[in-house]
Amino acid sequence: MASEQKDYAVVDGLEPSLKNLIDNQGLKWVFVGGKGGVGKTTTSCSLAVQLAKARQSVLIISTDPAHNLSDAFGQKFGKTATAINGFSNLYAMEIDPTIEIETGDVLDSQSQGLIAELASSIPGIDEAMSFAELMKQVQSMNYSVIVFDTAPTGHTLRLLSFPTVLQKGFEKLLQLKQKFSGLFQQMTTMMGPSSEEKMMNRLEQLRDTVDLIANQFKDPDATTFVCVCIPEFLSLFETERLVQELTKFEIDTHNIVVNQVLFPEPDSQCKKCNARVRMQSKYLDQIKDLYEDFHVVCMPLLDEEVRGKSALEHFSNLLVGKERPDSNTC
Repeated sequence: MASEQKDYAVVDGLEPSLKNLIDNQGLKWVFVGGKGGVGKTTTSCSLAVQLAKARQSVLIISTDPAHNLSDAFGQKFGKTATAINGFSNLYAMEIDPTIEIETGDVLDSQSQGLIAELASSIPGIDEAMSFAELMKQVQSMNYSVIVFDTAPTGHTLRLLSFPTVLQKGFEKLLQLKQKFSGLFQQMTTMMGPSSEEKMMNRLEQLRDTVDLIANQFKDPDATTFVCVCIPEFLSLFETERLVQELTKFEIDTHNIVVNQVLFPEPDSQCKKCNARVRMQSKYLDQIKDLYEDFHVVCMPLLDEEVRGKSALEHFSNLLVGKERPDSNTC
């Protein structure tokens, strides 16, 4: 007798869809992440498509060095926000989150060198300052909501730790300034009276941006993280690690998308398919037990890859419950 996949589209308690994100009009930042190869880009693009139907303007940003947004939408994207073909209010960009800080328009070469020297004394602050510059640019774009298609878990956790790294780094820099005030005065004499002022103004501006970002990241009405996984041991293990780390960062997460779920044909005689269904059922049960207070969305393994506007819209409808997976999807 063929194995039967339980109806995981119906989970006791919270609605098994991402509709709660679409309905939250105050949401500003949505991060989508998980283990490599579980469908993060497909999920983030599809979520952005649904958000574009409910919000005035939506930007999706890829922070994964191996960018896939261009492949998903069939259109070339770069470091500037580009309108996505077929949509009037959806934009995309692919960036490196560790871009160099462009300070030439604010600081002279001596001040830039000083900041570089100070930054090098605090582990991780150079990347963090680059991230702050990126977020400052993104904030100035005034999109209604921004979706981040992130790199695999380890890189993403590092990215999300940057606001904390920066806050600690700025505290240390101010302590150094107070401790070596005489040295700073000598440097002011050497570089000119305006150099120290420019340098400190630049750091103050970055600190203000970082404080704002840190507060928004910890605001569950403004920021949330969507975890993406597949019903296998390694992916589930990494998802639990991700949820635990997000809790430490005080970043809201209450949505999990489980991709590549098999819904076999009734009375299927495919032994391999039935074996996969039994294996997946075990991990789906664990997901249901672990995340009973989450919106858990089970997405079917499709016959074709999700690429292009039409396929993404179909997948996005499944994400928010506008369509149900066919019972014979295998």
